[in-house]
Amino acid sequence: MEKNRKLKNSELDRKSIEEFKASKKTPLIIILDNIRSLNNIGSVFRTADAFLIKKIYLCGITATPPHKDIQKTALGATDTVDWEYQENTLSLIHSLKSKNVKILSIEQAENAVMLNDFSPERDQTYAIIFGNEVKGVQQEVVSNSDITLEIPQYGSKHSLNISVSAGVVIWDLFNKI
Repeated sequence: MEKNRKLKNSELDRKSIEEFKASKKTPLIIILDNIRSLNNIGSVFRTADAFLIKKIYLCGITATPPHKDIQKTALGATDTVDWEYQENTLSLIHSLKSKNVKILSIEQAENAVMLNDFSPERDQTYAIIFGNEVKGVQQEVVSNSDITLEIPQYGSKHSLNISVSAGVVIWDLFNKI
């Protein structure tokens, strides 16, 4: 027997689309605010599938499935994760706030809370906003968020790809919830 034998796909206990849809979801919603890269969008769908995320909102210029470049990285996650297009991110967050959803912008900003210092409230649904690859989350969206979270970074770039940021934040909040 090999030590640490890699598992075959058939051994991974993957959910069917129906099982995924019926599963209890993590109380996290993802909002993609003007994401231009189709590969980034697909990667976020795949991460959302991995952690049973409640829903993804695609806003502004963010492309929507079906699209071959989204599918290339999503690997079918656009069929499992609920998603919806909303043209205006600000209108969406006002609507979510009226449903008692707390809005978290992921951004480097004054008075931002470092992700490692953030403790989510029990039984609270959070919407996490990830912004454009160059400009980040729109200022008016950051200004209307309940909390701005920043991913601590210690190198010289202080910038992560949006799909990497999504993976880091979703994993962190998933563990804390």
